[in-house]
Amino acid sequence: MSLRIYPSILSADFVNLEAEIARISSADGVHCDVMDNHFVEAISFGPQTIRRIVQVSSVPVDVHLMIENPDKFAPGYGEIGAHSVTFHVEAAKDVEGTIRAIQDTGARAAIALKPGTAAEPYFPMFHLADMVLVMTVEPGAGGQPFLREMMTKLDTVATYVADHNLSALVQVDGGITVDTLPIARAHGADTFVAGSSVYSAGNPAENIAALRVAANDTEE
Repeated sequence: MSLRIYPSILSADFVNLEAEIARISSADGVHCDVMDNHFVEAISFGPQTIRRIVQVSSVPVDVHLMIENPDKFAPGYGEIGAHSVTFHVEAAKDVEGTIRAIQDTGARAAIALKPGTAAEPYFPMFHLADMVLVMTVEPGAGGQPFLREMMTKLDTVATYVADHNLSALVQVDGGITVDTLPIARAHGADTFVAGSSVYSAGNPAENIAALRVAANDTEE
Protein backbone atom coordinates (compact mmCIF):
# COMPACT_ATOMS: atom_id res chain seq x y z
CA MET A 1 0.00 0.00 0.00
CA SER A 2 1.44 3.36 -1.03
CA LEU A 3 2.00 6.00 1.63
CA ARG A 4 1.35 9.75 1.44
CA ILE A 5 2.33 12.32 4.05
CA TYR A 6 0.53 15.68 3.98
CA PRO A 7 1.86 18.08 6.63
CA SER A 8 -0.73 20.53 7.90
CA ILE A 9 0.29 24.18 7.87
CA LEU A 10 -2.16 24.78 10.71
CA SER A 11 0.88 24.01 12.89
CA ALA A 12 3.28 26.14 10.83
CA ASP A 13 4.40 29.75 11.34
CA PHE A 14 1.68 31.76 9.57
CA VAL A 15 3.95 34.81 9.28
CA ASN A 16 6.44 32.82 7.19
CA LEU A 17 4.24 30.44 5.24
CA GLU A 18 6.29 30.37 2.05
CA ALA A 19 9.41 29.39 3.99
CA GLU A 20 7.44 26.89 6.07
CA ILE A 21 6.09 25.22 2.93
CA ALA A 22 9.60 25.07 1.46
CA ARG A 23 10.68 23.09 4.54
CA ILE A 24 8.28 20.24 3.63
CA SER A 25 9.33 19.75 0.01
CA SER A 26 9.91 16.05 0.77
CA ALA A 27 6.22 15.59 1.59
CA ASP A 28 3.60 14.33 -0.85
CA GLY A 29 1.41 17.38 -0.42
CA VAL A 30 0.60 20.26 1.91
CA HIS A 31 -2.66 20.18 3.87
CA CYS A 32 -4.45 23.51 4.28
CA ASP A 33 -7.34 23.81 6.74
CA VAL A 34 -9.94 26.43 5.83
CA MET A 35 -12.16 27.20 8.83
CA ASP A 36 -15.00 29.73 8.97
CA ASN A 37 -15.84 29.99 12.70
CA HIS A 38 -19.31 28.59 11.92
CA PHE A 39 -18.97 24.91 11.02
CA VAL A 40 -16.14 24.78 13.57
CA GLU A 41 -15.27 27.22 16.33
CA ALA A 42 -12.08 28.44 14.72
CA ILE A 43 -11.05 30.62 11.82
CA SER A 44 -7.97 30.34 9.62
CA PHE A 45 -7.80 31.75 6.09
CA GLY A 46 -9.64 31.74 2.80
CA PRO A 47 -9.20 31.55 -0.95
CA GLN A 48 -6.77 34.49 -1.23
CA THR A 49 -4.24 32.71 0.99
CA ILE A 50 -4.81 29.38 -0.71
CA ARG A 51 -4.21 30.99 -4.10
CA ARG A 52 -0.80 32.22 -2.95
CA ILE A 53 0.05 28.89 -1.37
CA VAL A 54 -0.70 27.17 -4.69
CA GLN A 55 1.61 29.63 -6.42
CA VAL A 56 4.59 29.06 -4.12
CA SER A 57 4.23 25.39 -3.14
CA SER A 58 6.44 22.77 -4.77
CA VAL A 59 4.05 20.02 -3.62
CA PRO A 60 0.33 19.56 -4.36
CA VAL A 61 -2.09 21.57 -2.22
CA ASP A 62 -4.72 19.57 -0.32
CA VAL A 63 -7.48 21.89 0.92
CA HIS A 64 -9.69 20.74 3.80
CA LEU A 65 -12.83 22.86 4.06
CA MET A 66 -14.35 23.02 7.53
CA ILE A 67 -16.98 25.51 6.45
CA GLU A 68 -20.70 25.90 6.01
CA ASN A 69 -22.19 25.78 2.51
CA PRO A 70 -19.39 23.87 0.74
CA ASP A 71 -21.84 23.31 -2.13
CA LYS A 72 -21.30 26.98 -3.03
CA PHE A 73 -17.68 27.55 -2.05
CA ALA A 74 -15.81 24.26 -2.60
CA PRO A 75 -15.49 24.43 -6.41
CA GLY A 76 -13.79 27.82 -6.14
CA TYR A 77 -10.80 26.22 -4.45
CA GLY A 78 -10.39 23.91 -7.39
CA GLU A 79 -10.59 26.87 -9.74
CA ILE A 80 -7.68 28.60 -7.99
CA GLY A 81 -5.46 25.56 -8.37
CA ALA A 82 -5.88 23.26 -5.37
CA HIS A 83 -4.91 19.70 -6.24
CA SER A 84 -7.63 18.27 -4.01
CA VAL A 85 -10.58 19.80 -2.18
CA THR A 86 -12.15 18.07 0.80
CA PHE A 87 -15.53 19.07 2.22
CA HIS A 88 -17.58 17.74 5.12
CA VAL A 89 -20.65 15.69 4.31
CA GLU A 90 -22.30 17.10 7.43
CA ALA A 91 -22.21 20.60 5.93
CA ALA A 92 -23.24 19.78 2.36
CA LYS A 93 -26.79 19.79 1.05
CA ASP A 94 -25.86 17.92 -2.15
CA VAL A 95 -22.82 15.70 -1.59
CA GLU A 96 -22.86 14.14 -5.05
CA GLY A 97 -23.33 17.48 -6.77
CA THR A 98 -20.48 19.06 -4.82
CA ILE A 99 -18.14 16.18 -5.64
CA ARG A 100 -18.88 16.56 -9.33
CA ALA A 101 -18.60 20.36 -9.24
CA ILE A 102 -15.12 20.12 -7.70
CA GLN A 103 -14.04 17.52 -10.24
CA ASP A 104 -15.33 19.71 -13.07
CA THR A 105 -12.66 22.26 -12.12
CA GLY A 106 -9.93 19.66 -12.64
CA ALA A 107 -9.32 19.14 -8.92
CA ARG A 108 -9.71 15.91 -7.01
CA ALA A 109 -12.76 15.81 -4.73
CA ALA A 110 -12.78 14.33 -1.25
CA ILE A 111 -15.41 13.88 1.43
CA ALA A 112 -14.72 14.11 5.16
CA LEU A 113 -16.49 12.36 8.03
CA LYS A 114 -16.50 13.80 11.55
CA PRO A 115 -15.93 11.31 14.40
CA GLY A 116 -19.65 11.07 15.11
CA THR A 117 -20.67 10.50 11.47
CA ALA A 118 -21.27 6.95 10.29
CA ALA A 119 -19.61 5.88 7.06
CA GLU A 120 -22.25 3.49 5.76
CA PRO A 121 -24.80 6.07 4.52
CA TYR A 122 -22.09 7.56 2.30
CA PHE A 123 -20.90 4.34 0.66
CA PRO A 124 -22.42 5.35 -2.70
CA MET A 125 -20.33 8.54 -2.60
CA PHE A 126 -17.14 6.49 -2.23
CA HIS A 127 -17.62 5.42 -5.86
CA LEU A 128 -17.50 9.08 -6.94
CA ALA A 129 -14.99 10.67 -4.57
CA ASP A 130 -11.24 10.66 -5.12
CA MET A 131 -10.56 10.42 -1.37
CA VAL A 132 -12.39 9.74 1.88
CA LEU A 133 -11.14 11.48 5.01
CA VAL A 134 -11.82 9.82 8.37
CA MET A 135 -11.28 12.42 11.07
CA THR A 136 -9.32 11.01 14.01
CA VAL A 137 -9.99 14.14 16.10
CA GLU A 138 -12.89 16.55 16.26
CA PRO A 139 -12.33 19.09 13.48
CA GLY A 140 -11.34 22.64 14.32
CA ALA A 141 -8.09 22.68 16.28
CA GLY A 142 -4.60 21.24 15.93
CA GLY A 143 -2.75 19.28 18.58
CA GLN A 144 -5.65 17.11 19.73
CA PRO A 145 -5.04 13.50 20.81
CA PHE A 146 -5.65 10.68 18.35
CA LEU A 147 -9.05 9.00 18.77
CA ARG A 148 -8.20 5.34 18.56
CA GLU A 149 -11.89 4.44 18.68
CA MET A 150 -12.11 5.76 15.10
CA MET A 151 -10.18 2.70 13.91
CA THR A 152 -13.42 0.72 13.65
CA LYS A 153 -14.78 3.30 11.21
CA LEU A 154 -11.47 3.40 9.37
CA ASP A 155 -11.65 -0.39 8.96
CA THR A 156 -15.16 -0.03 7.55
CA VAL A 157 -14.14 2.64 5.05
CA ALA A 158 -10.93 0.94 3.93
CA THR A 159 -12.61 -2.47 3.60
CA TYR A 160 -15.42 -1.04 1.48
CA VAL A 161 -12.94 0.75 -0.80
CA ALA A 162 -10.83 -2.39 -1.20
CA ASP A 163 -13.75 -4.82 -1.64
CA HIS A 164 -15.25 -2.65 -4.39
CA ASN A 165 -11.88 -2.04 -6.06
CA LEU A 166 -12.32 1.72 -5.79
CA SER A 167 -9.56 4.21 -6.54
CA ALA A 168 -10.40 6.52 -3.63
CA LEU A 169 -7.57 7.26 -1.21
CA VAL A 170 -8.25 6.77 2.50
CA GLN A 171 -6.99 9.70 4.54
CA VAL A 172 -6.77 10.26 8.29
CA ASP A 173 -6.35 13.61 10.00
CA GLY A 174 -5.76 14.28 13.67
CA GLY A 175 -3.14 13.25 16.20
CA ILE A 176 -0.90 11.56 13.64
CA THR A 177 2.58 10.86 15.05
CA VAL A 178 5.27 8.21 14.70
CA ASP A 179 3.27 6.23 17.29
CA THR A 180 -0.21 6.56 15.81
CA LEU A 181 0.55 6.47 12.08
CA PRO A 182 1.37 2.72 12.14
CA ILE A 183 -1.95 2.10 13.91
CA ALA A 184 -3.96 3.96 11.28
CA ARG A 185 -1.95 2.35 8.48
CA ALA A 186 -2.70 -1.11 9.88
CA HIS A 187 -6.41 -0.25 9.71
CA GLY A 188 -6.27 0.73 6.04
CA ALA A 189 -5.28 4.40 5.78
CA ASP A 190 -2.85 5.33 3.01
CA THR A 191 -2.79 9.13 3.33
CA PHE A 192 -1.83 10.90 6.55
CA VAL A 193 -2.22 14.49 7.68
CA ALA A 194 0.36 15.41 10.30
CA GLY A 195 0.67 18.87 11.80
CA SER A 196 2.25 19.15 15.22
CA SER A 197 4.45 16.09 14.68
CA VAL A 198 6.02 17.74 11.62
CA TYR A 199 6.21 21.39 12.57
CA SER A 200 6.23 21.69 16.36
CA ALA A 201 9.77 20.51 17.09
CA GLY A 202 12.96 19.77 15.16
CA ASN A 203 13.44 19.73 11.42
CA PRO A 204 10.23 19.18 9.41
CA ALA A 205 12.03 17.20 6.70
CA GLU A 206 13.52 14.88 9.31
CA ASN A 207 10.12 14.54 10.98
CA ILE A 208 8.54 13.58 7.65
CA ALA A 209 11.27 10.96 7.15
CA ALA A 210 10.59 9.60 10.64
CA LEU A 211 6.89 9.23 9.82
CA ARG A 212 7.78 7.26 6.69
CA VAL A 213 10.02 4.96 8.74
CA ALA A 214 7.26 4.54 11.33
CA ALA A 215 4.91 3.42 8.57
CA ASN A 216 6.89 0.19 8.36
CA ASP A 217 6.19 -0.57 12.00
CA THR A 218 3.40 -2.90 12.96
CA GLU A 219 0.62 -2.10 15.39
CA GLU A 220 1.53 -3.10 18.94
